[in-house]
Amino acid sequence: MEPSELERRLTEVEMRLAFQEQALVELSDSLAASRIETARNADLLQRALDDLKQSRGEFFADPGSEPPPPHY
Repeated sequence: MEPSELERRLTEVEMRLAFQEQALVELSDSLAASRIETARNADLLQRALDDLKQSRGEFFADPGSEPPPPHY
């Protein structure tokens, strides 16, 4: 017995739906991984900025707090 046109079309729609569901799962997983990576990068950037602010004070100390040069 040959499948009717309606059955063939229904099978095609079911296959397309299955592929779309799989694509949505993959996109959702990718988005979740991207959000985790973005949060990690933001944290690393904040730490780097904090370290830079802290070390900036070490490199550019207040001249008034430095001892006078030896020739004074």
